[in-house]
Amino acid sequence: MRHFIVAIVPLIGGLAGSLASAHEVRPAYLELRQTSPETYDVLWKVPAQGDRRLGIYVALPDDAAQITEPRGLMSGDAYIERWAVRCPGSLAGRQIRIKGLESTRIDVLARIENASGLTQSARILPTAPTFLVEAEPSTLTVSRTYLVLGIEHILLGIDHLLFVLAILILVKGTRRLVATITAFTLAHSLTLGLAALGWVHVPGPPVEACIALSILFVAREIALEGRGRAGITAKRPWIIAFAFGLLHGLGFAGALGEVGLPQSAIPLALLFFNVGVEIGQLAFVAVAITLLKIAHRALIMWPRWAEPAPAYAVGSCAAFWVIERVLTF
Repeated sequence: MRHFIVAIVPLIGGLAGSLASAHEVRPAYLELRQTSPETYDVLWKVPAQGDRRLGIYVALPDDAAQITEPRGLMSGDAYIERWAVRCPGSLAGRQIRIKGLESTRIDVLARIENASGLTQSARILPTAPTFLVEAEPSTLTVSRTYLVLGIEHILLGIDHLLFVLAILILVKGTRRLVATITAFTLAHSLTLGLAALGWVHVPGPPVEACIALSILFVAREIALEGRGRAGITAKRPWIIAFAFGLLHGLGFAGALGEVGLPQSAIPLALLFFNVGVEIGQLAFVAVAITLLKIAHRALIMWPRWAEPAPAYAVGSCAAFWVIERVLTF
């Protein structure tokens, strides 16, 4: 157990520490919806802190002209602006630039919907702040975009990772661990698909609060195990992983809903987003297990009084999230 603390506590600390700088990795969001052959409605959502917004701006082609004045407002931790533009000959085959993006550390998620309902989604990076509007999104573009979005979502989703970490702390044995991770994967894949296709709808804030409660539950199970009392998660981890995986899948669907799915390739986009989530999840599990093996080889011992540290570290983060998310109802 002491070797496990050496490996896991720094990882928990890194996850918790990312809370303080979470606003720095929130992506901006650009949506362009074609309303006629040459006109578009524009939605521009930029991360903000307090009354200050990030200094990045949409630069459309030079011949594009505003036909309505921009209307902006602060909403939570974002600045949202809307306006309409006219672009001779449409935006197809033209480039859009995000000014100032190269001076930041965030990405921009862009979604362009043409008049026929075809949707292009793109990820714009600080190292490449321009993107090309396609007449029709290619299969490769859709696959690559949603694969990367899935990987990024799970690796930046600290609450999901903390739940997986808690499961790793509780589950002993390779076969049990594989069965548990598989149950979690099947469950969140199921609800992700159902919610993304519109067959299941649950309001986002209660889902996020329940996800935090699921982490608090497994933190309590870790504390019970440390006292020699095996809880249901230690006895039947796949049941708990499946039950709470259903909740986490709804959380993934909420994030995917902010970006949207291309109407011409919904199954493909959904598949690759889910594959991206799994790749990110397995990468995290691999890192956690590697740290554990390194700690075993290092033979570093912590005092016995520190053994409850993983349970309290996980539980403290989860309790904070529960309170924070309930207050948003």
